[in-house]
Amino acid sequence: MTLLQEIETAAQRIAPYTLKTPLLYSYYLSQLSGGKVYLKMESEQHTGSFKARGSMNKLLYLKEQQSSKAVITASTGNHGMGVARALSLLGMQGKVVIPENTVSTKVAALKAYGASIEPHGADCLISELYAKQTAEEKDLIYVSPYNDAQVIGGQGTIGKEIIEQCPDVIDNVLVTIGGGGLISGIATYIKSQLPNAKVIGCQPKNSPEMTLSVQSNSYQTVPQLDTLSDASAGAFEEDAITYDLCKNLVDEFYLATETEIADALKLIFHKERKLVEGAAAVAVSAFIKNVERFQNQTTIIVICGGNISEEKLKKVFL
Repeated sequence: MTLLQEIETAAQRIAPYTLKTPLLYSYYLSQLSGGKVYLKMESEQHTGSFKARGSMNKLLYLKEQQSSKAVITASTGNHGMGVARALSLLGMQGKVVIPENTVSTKVAALKAYGASIEPHGADCLISELYAKQTAEEKDLIYVSPYNDAQVIGGQGTIGKEIIEQCPDVIDNVLVTIGGGGLISGIATYIKSQLPNAKVIGCQPKNSPEMTLSVQSNSYQTVPQLDTLSDASAGAFEEDAITYDLCKNLVDEFYLATETEIADALKLIFHKERKLVEGAAAVAVSAFIKNVERFQNQTTIIVICGGNISEEKLKKVFL
């Protein structure tokens, strides 16, 4: 099955369990650019993040395969919440490995979904490698946050919804990148329907691994720095299928400073009356910083999630 076919299958598979999130017209950003700007509000999805799609698609796929094995995953919070919710709804067993520095609000949210949690490691990549090793040793199924065809297929349903919802021909789609699962799925579908549309990857300068890797044509990691975009922070697996997908499908990359991310968070709150997470603000900040690039065009900005901690809010608004 091709990735495009997986997205089409996922759209049917997850429909009873996920929301078709709104595509909101932004009057402020449209006036700013002299074009048309729409916000795809994945912050309104179950669990407050797009991650509910991919995790649900993966677990439903495993159920179709009649797998009786428990699953294990690694997550800073959003993917873990998606997996925990899917496990609960589908009556399956599993565990979420989280970095030891995961923010308290996301840990509490994971527990609210009934997840079994194991803290391990200082960042996402260490947690992921540990979860994969545990899966091999204990005969569990590892569910990657991004390096998985069904997970990417689930995230790609956002691209399908964007095409169905947008009344205009789309010129640009801005998507925040972490491990690359979200942009890989969206770009696969958007490019299949609108090959001339530009898919633009957005990352914080404090965690630019995919951008640096694609631009240098080699796998890159950097020292981990604190970022408001904690949901997208951390390195990705060297053999991740998302690397080649990003190389082939992402047209441009923008990096955002912490000040730019904070300013975008404030703008979204004051102008759109929406409280979103730092990862969502990364894509908005890339648009604002390069607004002349988008003049007189139709642009979609994916608001990937709304799970922001009290600590991050204080940093931005106090």
